[in-house]
Amino acid sequence: MNAPDFRAKLREVPHQPGVYLMKDRLGSIIYVGKARDLKKRLSSYFMASQKMRASLKTRALIDSIHDFEFHTVRNEEESLLLEGKLIKDYRPRYNVAFRDDKRFLLARIRLADPWPRFTTTRMKKDDGARYFGPFPHSSALHHTLEWLNRSFGLRVCRPLHPGDNDYRHCNADIIRNCSAPCIGRITREEYARRIEESCRILEGKGKRDLLDTLRHEMASAAAALDFEQAATLRDVLQNLEKTLTPTRQFSRGRGVPTTVKPTADLAELGHVLDLAGPPRVMECFDISNVSSNHIVASMVRFTDGLPDNKNYRRYRIRSVAGQDDFASMAEVIRRRYARILLENSAANQDSGTSQEDPLEAQRRLAREGRAKIVLPDLVIVDGGKGQLGMAVRELRALGLHDLPVIGLAKQHEEVFIPGRGAPLHIPHDRGALKLLQRIRDEAHRFANAYNALLYGRRMRESLLDDCPGISPNKKRLLLEKFGSVTRIKAATAAQIATLPGISLKSSQALLDFLHRDD
Repeated sequence: MNAPDFRAKLREVPHQPGVYLMKDRLGSIIYVGKARDLKKRLSSYFMASQKMRASLKTRALIDSIHDFEFHTVRNEEESLLLEGKLIKDYRPRYNVAFRDDKRFLLARIRLADPWPRFTTTRMKKDDGARYFGPFPHSSALHHTLEWLNRSFGLRVCRPLHPGDNDYRHCNADIIRNCSAPCIGRITREEYARRIEESCRILEGKGKRDLLDTLRHEMASAAAALDFEQAATLRDVLQNLEKTLTPTRQFSRGRGVPTTVKPTADLAELGHVLDLAGPPRVMECFDISNVSSNHIVASMVRFTDGLPDNKNYRRYRIRSVAGQDDFASMAEVIRRRYARILLENSAANQDSGTSQEDPLEAQRRLAREGRAKIVLPDLVIVDGGKGQLGMAVRELRALGLHDLPVIGLAKQHEEVFIPGRGAPLHIPHDRGALKLLQRIRDEAHRFANAYNALLYGRRMRESLLDDCPGISPNKKRLLLEKFGSVTRIKAATAAQIATLPGISLKSSQALLDFLHRDD
């Protein structure tokens, strides 16, 4: 097969910062990259001289490229944020960085605390705190916060209510890095004013005046031959410029220009699959069994061609021993649609007749607005004939014989339809297939995220294995009563000591161990 000619498409690429996505012949994204100049970077991939000098991995990537797309942004920092988001979304096989679940750093401060202080975090929560970021340069952020704390005399100690006893063990006041609010050296009002001024700086307000002032101080220090101070101010300037560069947050499904046309894609999909109409509501299932410890499944729902996040569901497989995708798919299909039938039946006990077809009854309840959960217009399972066969068997056992269901096999993007021997091949440039790929990839992401969550929870629970004096039996009792290590840490020694075999002294030792890094 001849290599694709990208010359016409490259002429459309601007000399602007942005990200680019490389695709293979199946339309799958195989690499995501960022560039200060998109035109120069993309052109370099298709120059014969560059390919000869490239590494084996880069040559393999270039040989696999069948198409590409690009998105422009305002600056290099935004390109870094968007690149990280897209790599986490698509997990391309030629990318190494950003494939884990680690996010960019945020600065956090809880103004409701008695003496607020800045911390960093990677997760934004609805906890009443103020968040700034995300910041693509973590080192610059840490140095900026260090400069803010030192310049405004903000506390960095961990106690929520610092007092005289904490002050005796603190050297920050002695080296003039803290205003010592814990012993009343500064009023609460003055400390709050300093916090607010620091927040304004992190928001980028007054950025130009601040940077001009620091440049003037740096020039003055250099003129006075105080090169050490000038170098320090130079570093502060560089870190502030990196941290305060304006960037947008690229959340899922927003902030990225797209050619997705949900209405047209739905209409085309309904026509290709010979459905009664466009499948406005679709549900897709995926199994994640990275290890036999936690076999999980996900169900994602798309409404009108777009993710319906509030109706996503995740499952822990209960009845399957070992890694068996077919049996796992059967269990999750059975649980999902048996629950829909049960809840709709309980909410409408006096409706319908016993002779009415279950699917028709559910459709009628939906038309009348009485269905607690509306059945989808199309069910999609991630897999081939085996997974599809199990799904069809379970749906028929529930009386949902005519509920449309298909299987989407990832290797060649083949669509399997019940009763049809050969798979359906939808052209890779068609919106119908791209819509199926979007919902399948979203189900895969959601399942893997749940597996990672359970794995992380299991790793945290293993802290109890390292705690002196905690036997396997005591660990089991603790987790049965409190549910997690986080809840154990929030309990009192007296509450823990109510468990058989755990004394008050052992309870306190356990809490000291768990809180050692707080």
